[in-house]
Amino acid sequence: MSAFAFFGTLEIGLVYGLVALGVYLTFRVLDFPDLSVDGSFPMGAAVAATAIVSGVNPWIATGMAILAGGLTGLVTAFLAVRCGILHLLASILTMIAAFSINIRIMGRPNIALLGEDTILTPFENMGVDPMYVRPLVVAVLVALSAWFIVRLLASDFGLALRATGVNSRMVKAQGGSTGFYTYFGLALSNAFVGFSGALFAQTNSFADVTSGVGTIVVGLAAVILGQTLIPGRKIWVAVVAVILGSILYRLAVAFALSSGMFGMQASDLNLITAVLVAVALIAPKMKGKLRAKKSQTQSLKTSKEVS
Repeated sequence: MSAFAFFGTLEIGLVYGLVALGVYLTFRVLDFPDLSVDGSFPMGAAVAATAIVSGVNPWIATGMAILAGGLTGLVTAFLAVRCGILHLLASILTMIAAFSINIRIMGRPNIALLGEDTILTPFENMGVDPMYVRPLVVAVLVALSAWFIVRLLASDFGLALRATGVNSRMVKAQGGSTGFYTYFGLALSNAFVGFSGALFAQTNSFADVTSGVGTIVVGLAAVILGQTLIPGRKIWVAVVAVILGSILYRLAVAFALSSGMFGMQASDLNLITAVLVAVALIAPKMKGKLRAKKSQTQSLKTSKEVS
């Protein structure tokens, strides 16, 4: 893998690290299977790209994308909490509706940002090779986002947010509103995904209505892979793990495709993702079985020595 390909993969891995943070909030913290990220990701890209092409400041356009992503999460929460629709179905309905809305926002299936100023433009004009600057800028933005999540989840409010996913009855018994925490959690999660979509559009110089296909799978792969390789109960460990999981996932995919391992081609991306997620899910169970078997063997050996 060339240096250009490596830093490009690192950049896209960091961009999808924000998706991983959003998926971590819903799946791990709230225990809410949210598939609407497949709609909020291209929505963030669509809003940011449309605003930038219209002459809006790139930072303001990115903020608009974050807000649009958060609103997408609120729609899912409304359908699930207020309307009583099954969580999974509510997120699917939002995802389907977002596809048409994104086309409405852009006015066409895709928008090119070639020649347009983005949040990366000032840093690219500093005289340093953009190959190094771009991943660094994205890394700083992801680090700030991770710091925010760690501080939030470590607060009293964050404790109630985590309790909603673990034991909602206990939260209700303590006078808390599980509906409010669900609204907040889904809005925050999809806001991060919308942020990721905005960065994706600006780093790749285009926004496409189909760019969100499979986003949830990539986010799950990052969360599962990261927490499998870096287990830990502390919040900051889990947050760092999911971001590193996103980077490692992208590096693994890029290596498999660039090296031609097992004859892999670009069309095999979904297959590689499925295999990586399956391995990450199976590995902890296999590890647990090996430990149990080893412990059982040692116990039998000890009992024989005693007898």
